[in-house]
Amino acid sequence: MKKLFLSGLSLLLALTATTGIAQNPIIQTKYTADPAPMVYNDTVFLYTTHDEDDAEGFKMLDWLLYTSTDMVNWTDHGTVASLKSFEWVKRDNGAWAEQVIERNGKFYMYCPIHGNGIGVLVADSPYGPFKDPLNKPLVWQKEHWDDIDPTVFIDDDGQAYMYWGNPNVYYVKLNEDMISYSGDIVKLSERPKHYQEGPWTYKRNGHYYMAFASTCCPEGIGYAMSNTPTGPWETKGYIMRPTEKSRGNHPGIIDYKGNSYVFGLNYDLLRRETPEHRERRSVSVAKMTYNPDGTINEVPYWSETKLEQIGFFNPYRKVQAVTMAWGYGLKTEESANNKMYLTHIDNNEYLCVRGVDFGAKGAKEFIVNAACDSMEGLIEIRLDGADGPLVGTVKVKPTGSSDIYELMSCSIKGAKQIHDLYLCFKGKKANDLFKLDYWEFK
Repeated sequence: MKKLFLSGLSLLLALTATTGIAQNPIIQTKYTADPAPMVYNDTVFLYTTHDEDDAEGFKMLDWLLYTSTDMVNWTDHGTVASLKSFEWVKRDNGAWAEQVIERNGKFYMYCPIHGNGIGVLVADSPYGPFKDPLNKPLVWQKEHWDDIDPTVFIDDDGQAYMYWGNPNVYYVKLNEDMISYSGDIVKLSERPKHYQEGPWTYKRNGHYYMAFASTCCPEGIGYAMSNTPTGPWETKGYIMRPTEKSRGNHPGIIDYKGNSYVFGLNYDLLRRETPEHRERRSVSVAKMTYNPDGTINEVPYWSETKLEQIGFFNPYRKVQAVTMAWGYGLKTEESANNKMYLTHIDNNEYLCVRGVDFGAKGAKEFIVNAACDSMEGLIEIRLDGADGPLVGTVKVKPTGSSDIYELMSCSIKGAKQIHDLYLCFKGKKANDLFKLDYWEFK
């Protein structure tokens, strides 16, 4: 995913965004879709599907995880499950929109396998590993291919529900074990107006909500409300109105640290590379507000929203190099021991971490764990822009292999108070200068 069509305006926006403001799409190192956010232990766990870099149509093999505590900077945790997590699945494609929910200290991932129903995985940690407790689908209506896009929520009385479907909407009552259900599969006699697929069901202040991808195409995010978890559902309008920019969408909604957020998807990263359509999507997020009666105010298209950081970023610790607010052109790589590294670092690329609090005394030293195979490169540490004030430069010396990591450092002067941090990569080679494990300030 390299910069083939990056316009001058896009580059200007990337370089001049206000300190502490998110940029959409929020993940740039991979193509991500079907966002499924979950709040746990004061952290947002964002599970996504994954469009492969060479996808023409839907090419989806696994599910990914990202985390954030400020809604602006996100850490890549790599693959948490894949089609191979289900031994009964024989397909080599079709890892569609999942959702993860916690109950009684366990984490349940509901995964549609396109054409093979909906499976469930279980883990003792939100990071996984996720295992299949059933060795068969939880739901599979073999007479059609409607079984996609599950969403699960637990009502105040402890009853859990799973909803899903395209073009129809179905639900079942899950048992407390969350891996079986009681009663029959129920098909809604009347689906919400404009419903297409991708339901996201939740309860807030006594109101039941079903957000969904609205009728295609273009496709926005609609929503319906009900007084009961089983309906009837009354469509109230749009969370995000369809525009010519929104070919597809899929909502995920959370409340976090006093704010409400809606996640969705778009093709904005793909448009940086080509005007031609490919199924290579990207996740975005925006703040969302409610009216006193519980209805939702419409949110403008992602690029027209402004998402502020919650709290500031602490640089005085080991920070995984796959943590960033912006890193277009860079890639991440997962090692055999499931450790994540920043890779495909090319000359003149950079990453940005927003809203970094260096404190009144400021930083004195920058340390990075890097691997470099043959030719020396540089990391320029800059503030507030890729061409902002230079506060230090690290020489990344050859370590003998791109898989051998060593600590390297430089002194820092002028990094005080709160700034956006830019790590700018330079080298005599055009491509693959080095790899990064983690960095920290002292």
